[in-house]
Amino acid sequence: MTAEIRHYSAEELPEIRQYILGIHAEVRHRDFGLTGPFYDVERFDERLSTYASRPGWSAVFATENGEPVGFAFGCPLPAETRWWSSMITELPDGYTDEDGVRTVALNEIVVRKPWRGRGIAWQIHEEWLSGRTESRVTLLVNPANGNGAVQAVYEAWGYRTIGKQQPFSDSPVFACMTRELR
Repeated sequence: MTAEIRHYSAEELPEIRQYILGIHAEVRHRDFGLTGPFYDVERFDERLSTYASRPGWSAVFATENGEPVGFAFGCPLPAETRWWSSMITELPDGYTDEDGVRTVALNEIVVRKPWRGRGIAWQIHEEWLSGRTESRVTLLVNPANGNGAVQAVYEAWGYRTIGKQQPFSDSPVFACMTRELR
């Protein structure tokens, strides 16, 4: 069985916000043991609000038999983006040039444990990307998540690591990954 997935705009976020916050806490805290101020639900909620305030933000939310399963959300990188400014690794000239249509950032994709290993994360990922028109997608992954298994999943989905990034002073150093879309 596959999950039922629905698209959401920023205006519709209130319909799913509490589910997203609950799933975030369940997966990040309990399943992955990620704690500390950066992973607090309040901080995540602040980031969610910031991301959702940006033009082009969209989300997908998955359920199965009415049970919340997971979600993904993100937005395009505008010309004045700070996304690339926290790179630790130097990138080739032009790689970070943005115009609002070149790159979309996948800010979060989370699936609850009972639904992992069934291809639902891939289904959520591809459904979210199906509505995107950008030419590439980028994401950040904590290499420690699942002892590297999460990053390996993204590699299997066609992403490649382009360097390291630390977007917040109290965040982990993330692997920055990209995948061409068109």
